[in-house]
Amino acid sequence: MDSPSPSSPAPALSSNARPLIVGPPTPAAPYPIFVHGQVTKGFGRGGKQLGIPTANLPEAAVSQALSHIPIGVYFGWAQVLAGDHCVRPMVMSLGWNPYFKNEKRSGEVHIIHEFKDDFYGAEIRVAILGFVRAERDYESLELLVEDIRVDIEAAKVSLRREPYWRIKDDQFFISSCEKKAEN
Repeated sequence: MDSPSPSSPAPALSSNARPLIVGPPTPAAPYPIFVHGQVTKGFGRGGKQLGIPTANLPEAAVSQALSHIPIGVYFGWAQVLAGDHCVRPMVMSLGWNPYFKNEKRSGEVHIIHEFKDDFYGAEIRVAILGFVRAERDYESLELLVEDIRVDIEAAKVSLRREPYWRIKDDQFFISSCEKKAEN
């Protein structure tokens, strides 16, 4: 399923008792936060180690556009200007990734969709709509992956609410799901 439907039923709690609906009924300040830039190469851990590939925001976007929000996990919409241009649900880790002991703050966007190809260098557009949870350290890779999977479910469920759903059609995004003409 690429995008949740606003009319889909939403479970109240996850298996580890975290709420799956995060954020107020309508996005509230400072959201939405719109960020864009070229997808950069990261550490290569998302897809290979975690099985959850990420698109890394450029360092400038993280240090400038996102410096005013706390580290943690966020949810919203993302669009890659390569392929079909669809606006899709996303979760984003903004922080230091303590499990991996990063030395610099990063913004790693997991777009909830299975892509066939990498899109390094393509433009990514991200609308951050709310906070999911604070950044944590983990005793094992399995616990980290389990928490990320709950974050993904929380994003999908939270985006089903109409005020959040509507933002995927914001003019910030370019021609959602535009099919490229075959040459």
